[in-house]
Amino acid sequence: MTYPELPKELAEHRGFARVFQPGHLTFGFIAPLESYPDSPGPTLANHADMARTVDQAGFSAIWLRDVPFYDPNFGDVGQVIDPMVYAGYLAAITEKIAIGTAGIVLPLRDPLIVAKQAASVDQLLGGRFILGLATGDRPVEYPAFGADFDNRADRFRDALAVVRAATERAWPVHGSAYYGELTGNLDLVPKPLAPRLPTIVVGMAGQSMEWIAENTDGVLWYFTDPAKIPDMINRWQDASRGQPFKPYGYGTFFDLAADPNLPLQTGRVLRAGRNTLIDLWRRQQDQGVNHVALNFKPQQRPAAEVIDEMGEYILPHFPSLEPALTTPSAPRSR
Repeated sequence: MTYPELPKELAEHRGFARVFQPGHLTFGFIAPLESYPDSPGPTLANHADMARTVDQAGFSAIWLRDVPFYDPNFGDVGQVIDPMVYAGYLAAITEKIAIGTAGIVLPLRDPLIVAKQAASVDQLLGGRFILGLATGDRPVEYPAFGADFDNRADRFRDALAVVRAATERAWPVHGSAYYGELTGNLDLVPKPLAPRLPTIVVGMAGQSMEWIAENTDGVLWYFTDPAKIPDMINRWQDASRGQPFKPYGYGTFFDLAADPNLPLQTGRVLRAGRNTLIDLWRRQQDQGVNHVALNFKPQQRPAAEVIDEMGEYILPHFPSLEPALTTPSAPRSR
């Protein structure tokens, strides 16, 4: 199968090129790097050591969720710590692994603050940051922020345009329907290390596939029945036809069984033994899946044990990649 190529600025991006390449599947983890099947939140015990472990083992990414509140009806508070703050912390204790957000709930945040935070984190990470954006899956949060839930899709598009104007242009001039106006008399500092931040949409964010393909660098979906994935990928490839390479990945709750040959059990949780999963992910790589982000919450075994097993038996089949050029760029401040 022939794939479009990555545009040059992404082929050389330390974070994006490590995670997303045509015809190749990589693995990352959705924080927290901890099993907590019986609790809405993690302990965060040894979370720094776990981040170092997955970095040194060669996995491609750690993804951070944006969950400001504990909603008992939802029952999961993610990694607890704010994603942008946590990304800055992870910048200090990791070396190669990409750090991404999955995703910042853009309609609940001021886009200029998001731009400032994302560019700052990217500088601290040496160009390893991927900005994943979403509209969120918890309507109850919107009234707390005084935000209109019904126009979230419109504000998502508007806010993304603000983020891109502020991070990609010097002294930008940009009008916004829902946010502020940039008139060319101010310049956001710092800028990202590379000419632009790679952006992906997590879920659909209320947008069409065509809009996502036209305006962002890829999509991180939610896991569905494996039998439905080829159709989803075909729809995505049709929507992105004529564009540079636009990756397709998914995130999923995950439970690696101790029995390496346990058959696949699908549903809200992807559960199987490692040999079964290797076969599944080989097929999905051939189908066009580029990245799988695994969420440890329902995992019955200790996360450290699972990471070691994956690193020994699964990762060699799906290694993380390197950017086309490995020479670091000089920091770009304006």
